[in-house]
Amino acid sequence: MERGGRSELADTVGQTVWAGAWWRARASSAVVLGLAAVLLAALGAGALRQADGLRDDPSARNTALTDGAATSEVKGAVADMIGRVFSYDYADPGRTSEAVRASLTGDAVRQYEAVFGKVREDAPKAKTVLSTRVTDSAVTTLTGDRAAVLVFADQQTTRTGDGASTHAPAMLTVTAARHDGHWKISGLDAFADS
Repeated sequence: MERGGRSELADTVGQTVWAGAWWRARASSAVVLGLAAVLLAALGAGALRQADGLRDDPSARNTALTDGAATSEVKGAVADMIGRVFSYDYADPGRTSEAVRASLTGDAVRQYEAVFGKVREDAPKAKTVLSTRVTDSAVTTLTGDRAAVLVFADQQTTRTGDGASTHAPAMLTVTAARHDGHWKISGLDAFADS
């Protein structure tokens, strides 16, 4: 019996050790799972905050590179307006004046006058015709109903009296805003030679 007693004692000790190990494994699994859940929740909250920050970033709202149709619409409208407002025929100044009324708004009116006033003043004396054609443009920012466009143009000035003609490149940044479904130029910044 002694031998049997030892065996029973060993079995009891073995079961106690096994039960303790089983309980520790179950308890530690619950703790580990709880810690993992807390860690995942914290990481999820951090990722959500970071995603919200990216959505609030102005570059994320700029659709100039992601909305081809809207970008093309702005480029076409700005090219057309620039061509009309920066072209001038001394014999028909009303056409340019009408284009200015239809195409410019806000600060662009004052900015245009500062750049183009001298042309209107001198053109009748020299019998000058100025033609402007946009050769290239790039929409740098397009956010909702506002756009910034870098414009490259070719300007040809012809004096009808002697037929002399000159060409000059022009580069400007245009701020455009959509009003009642139509784009208008709201800001002009001509790059001047330094």
